[in-house]
Amino acid sequence: MAASVAIERGSTILPSLFKTKPLKSSHFVFTFSLYSLKKFIHSKPLVFTSQTFMARCLSTQAMPNSCQRLPSHIDPRVFQSSSQGPVDNMAPFQEARVYTTEDFVKFCREGKAKEAIEALGAIEKQGIQLDPNVIFAILEVCGDLKALEEGKRVHDYIMRCPFRNLHMHNKLMEMYCKCGSMKEARHVFDRIPERNLDSWNLMIKGYASNDQGDEALQLFGHMRGAGVSPTRETFVSVLLACRVLESVEEGFIHFESMEKDYGVSPQVEHYARMVEVLGRSGHLAEAEEFVDGMAIPPPIPVLETLKNYASIHGDTDLVNRVEEQLIAFDPSREAQKSNAPKVLPPRKRLGLNMLEGKNKVNEYRAGTNPQKGETYERLKGLSGQMKEAGYVPDTRYVLHDIDQEAKEQALLYHSERLAIAYGLISTPANTPLRIIKNLRVCGDCHNAIKIMSKIVGRELIVRDNKRFHHFKDGKCSCGDYW
Repeated sequence: MAASVAIERGSTILPSLFKTKPLKSSHFVFTFSLYSLKKFIHSKPLVFTSQTFMARCLSTQAMPNSCQRLPSHIDPRVFQSSSQGPVDNMAPFQEARVYTTEDFVKFCREGKAKEAIEALGAIEKQGIQLDPNVIFAILEVCGDLKALEEGKRVHDYIMRCPFRNLHMHNKLMEMYCKCGSMKEARHVFDRIPERNLDSWNLMIKGYASNDQGDEALQLFGHMRGAGVSPTRETFVSVLLACRVLESVEEGFIHFESMEKDYGVSPQVEHYARMVEVLGRSGHLAEAEEFVDGMAIPPPIPVLETLKNYASIHGDTDLVNRVEEQLIAFDPSREAQKSNAPKVLPPRKRLGLNMLEGKNKVNEYRAGTNPQKGETYERLKGLSGQMKEAGYVPDTRYVLHDIDQEAKEQALLYHSERLAIAYGLISTPANTPLRIIKNLRVCGDCHNAIKIMSKIVGRELIVRDNKRFHHFKDGKCSCGDYW
C-alpha cells in the first residue's frame, strides 16, 4: 500500500517527505503549501497517501502556472512507497476508460468477445448488475466464436452473480459444448441442483456433436433412469451418437423405441440420421432399403444424405439412382445440371490456425509462426519419433509437382503441425492444446496428429471447418471419418 501521511492543522508536511537539501520558497512545493494546502486542511485531521499528495502537487488547479514542475534535485519516487516501485509517467493517475451497459451490448452485437469481456469487468467494478438476457448474449458470442477463455471469464462472473438460475447454467453448459470443452460442460451439468429437460438434451447433444458417442448414450441411459422422458430433439442427438459409434443395431433399437415406448413420431431429421448411421458404417444396401421402406415418399434431405454417403463410398450406381429420384421430385435439378456453366477451380485458400493458450490466442498462417527456430526444431524432433512409431507420410495430399522428399517436407510444415509444435514448447506439460483451423484438416495431418497425441501424452483438440477432433492416446474422436 502507498505510504500514508497524517496532516494536522498547522503542521508542515515537507520535512517528512523531502530528505534532500532545503527548499527555497520559490520552489513549487512551498508554493503548494502556501497556495493550496490550506484548501485541504479544515477543522479536523486529514489523511492523505503520498500518491494523493503527488497528484495534488502536479495539478494545474493547485498552483500558479509558474510552479507546475518539480525542482531538478527532487526525485519523484519519494512520493511512492518502495513496494510499488518508481512512478512511471504518472500512470496511477491516468483514468481508466468508463464502459456502459450500452457499450457491452454493442460489443456482443458485433461479436467482439474480448472487448465485451473487458467492458464486463469494468461494469462490475462500477457496481452495476447486468440483466440476465445480456449475459446470455455474451455466452452465445463466446460459443459461436469458440472463445473458450472469454467464456470461462463469463462463467466466473456468473458465479459471483446473485441472480444465477437454471436457465443461466444451461446457457453456460451450451457455451462449453460449442467450444468443444466437454469436461467443463459436464462440470456445470453435475452441479445443477435440479436439472430440467433442456439440461439433459444440451449435454447429450454436446457429447454427440463432439464425437463422444459413448458418453452421450450413457447419459441418455441416466436420463431415462431419472424418469425424464426423451423428446424429438433428444432422439436426434441419440441417433447422432449411434452414427459416431457406427452402431447400427443400437441405432435401430432407439429409432424403433421412439414411437413404441415414448409416443414420439419420427420426423425427417430422424430418418436422415438413420441413413447416416447406416451410410457411415458402409451399409449402403441397407440404407437404400431403409429409405425405400419409408411409409411416405422419401423427403429430399433423406435422399441427399443417401446420395452423399454413396459418393463417399464410391457407389456410382446408387448415386445415379438417387439422383433420378431427386429429379423426379424436382425436375428443375436436371435443367440446372445441364445448364450449369463451367466453374473454374477455386483458388486455394490460405491455411490459418490459431492456438489457444495462456489466456491468449496465437495465429499461424502457412509459412509464418512465432519462435520459428525453436518451433521447427521441436517439429523435426517429433517427426523422427513419429516415423519410429509407424508414421508414413501420405504424399497424395501434396498437389505440387515436386520430388518425394520435398513433398514429405511440405507435409511436415503444415500450419496445424506448426501450431502444435509451438504449443508444446510454450505451454505446461500434460495440458491440452486447442487448435482452430479455417480449412478442413488433410488426411495426412489427421493421421500424424493421432500419432503425435500418443507420443506427447496430451489431448490435442483441433477444430477444422467441419467439426471438432479430439486426439488422445493415438485415436481421434471422429473415428477417422470427417
